[in-house]
Amino acid sequence: MIALVLAAGFGSRLRPYSDHTPKPLFTLNRQPLLDIMIRRLIAAGAHTVIINTHHLPQRIEDFLHRQSYAATIVTRHESTILGTGGAIRNTADIWQAEPLLVVNSDIVTDVDFRAFYHFHRAHGQPASLTLCDHPAFNSVLVDSADTVVAFGESPAGTMPHEARRLTFTGVQVLNDAILAYLPPEGFASSIDAFQAMIADGHRLPAYIPEPLQWSDLGTPERYQAMARSMMAQEALRQAGETEHPAAIEWQPLPGDGSDRQWYRLRSGKTRMIVADHGIKPSEGTCEAEAFVAIGQHLHRKGLPVPQIYLEDTFAGLVFMEDLGSENYQARVRKTTRSSAIEHDYRRVIDTLLAMAFDGGEDFDPHWTYQTRRYDRAVVLQNECRYFVRAFLNDYLGMETDGEALASEFNRLADAIMTARPVGFMHRDFQSRNIMVMKDRFYLIDFQGGRIGPPHYDLASLLIDPYVDLPFAMRETLLVYFCEQLAQRSPGIPAAEIQNAYRYCALARNLQILGAYGFLTRRKGKPHFSHYIPAAVRSLQQTLSHFDHRDFPILSILAKDAIPEALSANDTGRAAAVDGGA
Repeated sequence: MIALVLAAGFGSRLRPYSDHTPKPLFTLNRQPLLDIMIRRLIAAGAHTVIINTHHLPQRIEDFLHRQSYAATIVTRHESTILGTGGAIRNTADIWQAEPLLVVNSDIVTDVDFRAFYHFHRAHGQPASLTLCDHPAFNSVLVDSADTVVAFGESPAGTMPHEARRLTFTGVQVLNDAILAYLPPEGFASSIDAFQAMIADGHRLPAYIPEPLQWSDLGTPERYQAMARSMMAQEALRQAGETEHPAAIEWQPLPGDGSDRQWYRLRSGKTRMIVADHGIKPSEGTCEAEAFVAIGQHLHRKGLPVPQIYLEDTFAGLVFMEDLGSENYQARVRKTTRSSAIEHDYRRVIDTLLAMAFDGGEDFDPHWTYQTRRYDRAVVLQNECRYFVRAFLNDYLGMETDGEALASEFNRLADAIMTARPVGFMHRDFQSRNIMVMKDRFYLIDFQGGRIGPPHYDLASLLIDPYVDLPFAMRETLLVYFCEQLAQRSPGIPAAEIQNAYRYCALARNLQILGAYGFLTRRKGKPHFSHYIPAAVRSLQQTLSHFDHRDFPILSILAKDAIPEALSANDTGRAAAVDGGA
């Protein structure tokens, strides 16, 4: 058997994802569609598999060169798209001596290729087509003898009695007689050839196995739906589900500040969490890849993170351990005694330091998806300027020029770069990213992690607006952190650690306000604005530890300009609501 896998198309319906990855290399459970199809064809008896290419051909060639198949793999490049008929004609020198099995590269099907091939040879017609009942695509007219009568709308008055409409799966077997029905060059449609054959009196047999699985993955929605479905079964097995999986329930969970979608997957007694990051948006390391690589690293180090059962980072899907529904924010809110709260925070700080030191060992910076390290550029761009652009300008409507703050921002960035020691830095170490299960604290949302100062993570924890700790408790916990860190890093004075924390806290505070402004104004998530007043108070408290000459403009903004603008902003919103009523 010789087979042709159609892989030349642009995947236009899959853009923008197909702009960087050809659709035959989209993955299902980490296996490219092209690889799935080639291995199925070989298992069915194909000794030669032809692959036509056009869009991003080198990506396909590079992939094939890395594989080892028990068949001859031939690629045939098309300088211009030739269509299905053109691809068939363009490869005739390879297959003309025996029937050709043709399949699309972007389908999932369980059709028995070997049985279909024998079906074709038994009927002795120039072409045989595999059809199925798929209402959304049913357009092929088939008579009661399972012979293809027409494609699309049949001519008036010609519809045979008891005919039905079915879907052409793209799976076909052809004899070289089809070549007479194809133009000698250029683009050609195989459907046009089939219609010409029918007009000439050929009876094209329809192969209609029942039941038949067939899915066209030509859109992002259909691709992701198939990826989720296929991976769920395997993930349950990885999680220890020994029985045949029961009906699978997908429960959507409340989102966070990102665009990720979250689900709780249930089947029988097994449950897990599924993070859907979306299809890989571009070349280079993406968020899902960082999440998986960092998560697996932290888990290997024995740190309290969810176990990852299964992942497909191209599809953006991660199936992981379910840590329950209680986060640390909820834990603090239901704890009434301040001593108990402080005790818990000390335990969390111990976890933070274990993460920083143990997680920093053997950490590969290539796992990160934004920057390799927490560096000066991150401080300036993602925190300082973010604060100006997203909070001062967009949220408050202030016309503050970031250049006026440049010297202060540079001073801040320079100071943070001297902080020591460094280790694995979570970068969003706040109460909603700490889960509580069986009185143990677990870390989630570590995809933004990189090497940096643990002082920053402490700042994320202590000035967290979701909890808004009393100022005195923050200072007490800071002392505890300094003591513990000094024990792990002898030779670094506690005063130096505390000073580094102050600078990191200022940077984190700016980032928080920028994020809340962005999420409110740009992402349409107004509930984040509820936490802005607490973040502003924290900024005032943080700046109070510095000499006013260190950050003069920031100090004025925090003391006077921001509260004034915030008050005017809130009044304006209230007036707008009243006016609308």
